[in-house]
Amino acid sequence: MKRALISVSDKTNIVEFAKSLVQLDYEIVSTGGTFKMLQEAGVAAIEIDEVTKFPECFEGRVKTLNPYVHGGILHRRDKQSHLDQAKELGVEAIDLVCVNLYPFKATIEKTDNFDDIIENIDIGGPAMVRSAAKNFDSVLIVTDVADYSVVLDAISKETNSVEFRRNLMIKAYEHTAAYDSMIANYMNKRFNKGFGAKQFIVGEKVMDTRYGENPHQKGALYEFDGYFSKNFKTLKGEASFNNLNDLNGGIKIAAAFGDENAVCIVKHGNPCGFAIRENLTEAYEEALKCDPISAFGGVVCVNGVVDAELAEKMNEIFLEVVIAGRITEEAQAVFEKKKRLKLFEYGAERIVLSHDTLDFKHIDGGFVFQDADKVGEEEVKNAQLVSERTATAQELKDAEIAWKIAALTKSNCVVYVKNSAMVAVGMGMTSRVDASQCALKKAKAMNLDVTGAALASEAFFPFRDSIDAAAEAGVKTVIQPGGSIRDEEVIQAANEHGMALYFSGIRHFLH
Repeated sequence: MKRALISVSDKTNIVEFAKSLVQLDYEIVSTGGTFKMLQEAGVAAIEIDEVTKFPECFEGRVKTLNPYVHGGILHRRDKQSHLDQAKELGVEAIDLVCVNLYPFKATIEKTDNFDDIIENIDIGGPAMVRSAAKNFDSVLIVTDVADYSVVLDAISKETNSVEFRRNLMIKAYEHTAAYDSMIANYMNKRFNKGFGAKQFIVGEKVMDTRYGENPHQKGALYEFDGYFSKNFKTLKGEASFNNLNDLNGGIKIAAAFGDENAVCIVKHGNPCGFAIRENLTEAYEEALKCDPISAFGGVVCVNGVVDAELAEKMNEIFLEVVIAGRITEEAQAVFEKKKRLKLFEYGAERIVLSHDTLDFKHIDGGFVFQDADKVGEEEVKNAQLVSERTATAQELKDAEIAWKIAALTKSNCVVYVKNSAMVAVGMGMTSRVDASQCALKKAKAMNLDVTGAALASEAFFPFRDSIDAAAEAGVKTVIQPGGSIRDEEVIQAANEHGMALYFSGIRHFLH
């Protein structure tokens, strides 16, 4: 008869798992609440202190940290000296360990009481998991409820191979590594403002991508807190590495205006069209006017529900991806005509954002880590009017739209918005003047009149030349952070041209 040690915090399906192990001729050893639950369910089990020959003590802090437990797990079955010593010491082999850990994440989400948090740091659990994983050559280590049926199947069909146990071993060390990382990150957040000597970034694999940015690179998608598994739904096609990067920029812009009907068109991670309208079809049509050439083969992010009417309109050009809060079945039928088009949704009326609070970027040799940037809801409302002229209500709305787009677009960046639609954008330039000129040149090529538009720059204008150029183009309102040593010159220029100028006091670089 083999022996299984079961000690779980998440008790989902544990009774059924234990009963099946008994039927497969396993003797069950268990602890605390798990033992009580199994006993009440009629599962024959041995309580842990019968094995350890020592009572559970220190209010449960010590119960499995014992050589009868770890010796039973760790001794090698392929070495006669280990087998002889186990027999001499009265250590019985433990052949399967089923452990999941104290709910530290759930604890820190529901309380700030440090004593409660400390008591929910598992000690014995990770030790047993690591012991069983180390001895995977002989021991099955089960840390995931989803693996119960797979493990039972392997035992019953005698497919419990070294390769099978090795895969469980890897999963077990991922489990304890993620657990310890979560604790370390929490303690650094609590006591070191989130920036300790070490920073751990842990994601769950969602899927492999076909390849990375290029065919010779491997790629995969990982998620935080089940975000993609819970929200991201594939309706047609397969999301590539580059698709996911493009979507990342577009959905944040499209969803930056709450429940408003916003559409953002993205190409290579940069917005090439944006509009807010009473209905989404009109919003798409207006967004497309900004740069229909770049929109060809682009990504359309819709903060709402795509219906058949909007789908028909989108089908007029080649698009690579459409993502929305929801895409109706009728719309999906319309899109079926486009074989290469990929469709994704959130299964909701609007785009569902994760609202990550932290941000990081790989650089050669490491990564830089920071608090995530976010445009405050009151930034434009609270911006300081520094000019003689005051913007109209529509101009202020346009300024808000331009400001939010600029904050989410690669620096150096300027954005022109007119009547709630982006009419010009210059991004990723080495100078703000170049960004302004590039945007206006593109608008002229598209026959778009920027007269009366609002202009946003995510960082201050260092000279008045950008204001002069904007005025020449007919811009009536400008919003920027301010903070240049030449702010007075910029303000003077705005007044000379009869423009409304606002300083937000906040910079939003995106590099």
